[in-house]
Amino acid sequence: MPEERQHPSFWVEKLALQPHPEGGFFREIYRSADHLGPEGLPERYRGESRTAATGIYFLLTSESFSAFHRVNSDEAWHFYWGAPLTLYMIDPRGNLTHSLVGANPENEEVFQAVVPAGTWFAAAVNRPGSFSLVGCTVAPGFEFADFELAERQDLIRRFPAHQSLIERFTRLG
Repeated sequence: MPEERQHPSFWVEKLALQPHPEGGFFREIYRSADHLGPEGLPERYRGESRTAATGIYFLLTSESFSAFHRVNSDEAWHFYWGAPLTLYMIDPRGNLTHSLVGANPENEEVFQAVVPAGTWFAAAVNRPGSFSLVGCTVAPGFEFADFELAERQDLIRRFPAHQSLIERFTRLG
């Protein structure tokens, strides 16, 4: 295996990834030509239509994290390369779960994990000095209007039992 593939800069350049607002790097690689009309979507889409599905490449290094956020759609994470990462999820009732996304089932890692719509979630690479390259598929398709980045104090107020995790995976300001 060529050594350059072991460096995140190789993948950022090769896949033409750009910085993502929640942390890491991404590029949208798929946006369905099919659209879902407002009559077929739940109220959380505010009466607007959506593309049927979208997909991105997402690269996260151990020096950063994907900050707590939520989207209106289900989001499937697919492992491609590098070190495993942990998805931390807080559902609307305050239940905390996690999924270890990676390539080693002997370590309880899964190739794919799904974050249900409306779930607050964050992600972090588990191994210092490493990175994870994953894909994220969203259906109905992702729109920034459906994306909400967590405010630290608001999330702590709602889920005080998870304060230390929220402080670790949110940004000030």
